Amino acid sequence: MLNTRCRKAYVSVNVDIDEEGSLHPRLIRWKDGLVFQIDQVLFKCRAASKKVGGGGIRYTVIIRGRESFLFHEGDKWFVEAKEDCQ
Repeated sequence: MLNTRCRKAYVSVNVDIDEEGSLHPRLIRWKDGLVFQIDQVLFKCRAASKKVGGGGIRYTVIIRGRESFLFHEGDKWFVEAKEDCQ
């Protein structure tokens, strides 16, 4: 049986900034070059990651039809990356 563990993975994010200075994340880029387009931002709030620690502004986003969290922590961005372990 596999247990899913999570780790904090820092990522590059392409962001649009509107005339009021609000951030709108558009793309997530992993260190290996893999890119995921953010289809929709559903919600934005200040929150902590219960799975990997840390926090800041948590964006609830839709990527490839699945809901996920993207965190803006200071001047860095991270996601809760899943690792399958036996």
